[in-house]
Amino acid sequence: MSVGSKMDLNAADFDVIAKIAYRESGLQLVKEKSSMIQSRLRHRVNALGLESFGSYTNLISSDNGRTELRHMISALTTNVSHFFREKHHFDIFETKIVPGLREKMKNGEKVRIWSAGCSNGQEGYSIAMVLLNKIPDVASFDVKILGTDIDPNVVEFARKADYPERLTDGIPEELLKKFFARSQAGTENQFSAGDALRELVSFKELNLLADWPMKQKFDVIFCRNVVIYFDLETQNKLWPRFLGALKADGHIFLGHSERIIDNEAVGFLTDGPTTYRPKTNRTN
Repeated sequence: MSVGSKMDLNAADFDVIAKIAYRESGLQLVKEKSSMIQSRLRHRVNALGLESFGSYTNLISSDNGRTELRHMISALTTNVSHFFREKHHFDIFETKIVPGLREKMKNGEKVRIWSAGCSNGQEGYSIAMVLLNKIPDVASFDVKILGTDIDPNVVEFARKADYPERLTDGIPEELLKKFFARSQAGTENQFSAGDALRELVSFKELNLLADWPMKQKFDVIFCRNVVIYFDLETQNKLWPRFLGALKADGHIFLGHSERIIDNEAVGFLTDGPTTYRPKTNRTN
């Protein structure tokens, strides 16, 4: 067997990787995407000095491979996002939800918002910009935005909050000037989130299929373009957990291609495009 063929992902190695990825993160890997998976993981095989995907699957199947599993999931996870993605959700958030959050703040209540599957942090900072723009003194209230992601690399990127200009698409010019500092990074402009944004948002590594350490319930959860990578069984296990993590008058936003199947049976009412609220909040 040639060296080149050893660096190809065969069916048996694909099956091992797919099984472990599903077990560890709920990711569904299909054989039709094996060439993409081979491309994404080949650099991990090379970085570890391994000679084949067979050696790689032996590693991740062993006790010595626990650390590598984080790198593998990071490589397999698609981290595509941008600021104010699916703008209709931010319109709903600004017009229908923020006024109620403002009243909670004035009444001394805590306001908590969760960006689940936060990728590079654009979603969390977009939420913060809406709040700061509508409630300029929001920092004087007990308000926190939590961003979580399974990928430690994007969590670290989000914490640094230094965005090349190409990643700032979607930010209105007035908000970019108001909340970001411009600098030069090589040949490209860079925009760094200002203190007002950084003070509202924090980021942590979290696997949605593992335990959730958060004790307080959330007013709003953004979990968009995340569950689309899970099978129906995994999704159905997550919906009750999200319901339990929401306040009775809370809302959860999903991605445009995502739905809660039989949402009322699960305990949710629809409240806009891929927008849901707990059934206990029924007003009629």
